[in-house]
Amino acid sequence: MLILIFLCKSSYGFEMTGLRPVDPYGVFSTFSAESLPKTKAAFSAGTEITIDPNFYKFLFKTAYGLTDNIELNMTIPYTFDGESTSGLEDIALGFKHRFFDEGKYGPSIAYILNASIPSGQDEFSTDGRYGAGLIVSKRVGPFNGHMNLFYERPSNRKLDDEVSFLAGLDFAAAHNFKILAELYCNKIHESDDFELVEWRIGYRVKTTEFIYTTFGVGVDLKDGNPESRIMFSVTFLSPSKKKEIKKIYEEE
Repeated sequence: MLILIFLCKSSYGFEMTGLRPVDPYGVFSTFSAESLPKTKAAFSAGTEITIDPNFYKFLFKTAYGLTDNIELNMTIPYTFDGESTSGLEDIALGFKHRFFDEGKYGPSIAYILNASIPSGQDEFSTDGRYGAGLIVSKRVGPFNGHMNLFYERPSNRKLDDEVSFLAGLDFAAAHNFKILAELYCNKIHESDDFELVEWRIGYRVKTTEFIYTTFGVGVDLKDGNPESRIMFSVTFLSPSKKKEIKKIYEEE
């Protein structure tokens, strides 16, 4: 994870939200190669507060398991600057396919194809964008680590392409409680260098069998924007069918 820090330099720009994972199939912004089971769905509502600059983001996320190793994703972000400017960011859509399952020594590997629908809000839009990402995940005991590499190209040719490096870790501290850590490194469109390097830490609670609550904070590691952020979300998973247990009685 420390290697990623040295890949990044400082500048300034507005951070687009982009595609985000639903819990528990990721960390904060880092995707896991694991996906929802076939025909299962997830819905998430959350908020994100960034400080310097001050923005309030409301995030609505959903995912659906097309098969046991193919997942469809959607993220709808709404941004408010705390004064007068507010609006919808581009709506992000994703197709995640895990093509290599985790083995005793090897990781699980997946790719994501993503695109976004322009919101029409000049302040918060790139006029749409498209890209791809690679996901590598590996579980070792109570630790589950993930590495992501994303490349995206905006439709607005005045903006540069975007590259993101993410490294996430979740630690199962208890049966229903996980400690989360993430390193997020992103090159903003209007910068020639990587701008945002942020360390994030938090926790996730399995509130019920099908509800997850996540809280986290992020701190800037360079002279970029924002300086810090607070994240909170609640995710609802569609319930699984209970397996019927058949009892067999032997006649004496």
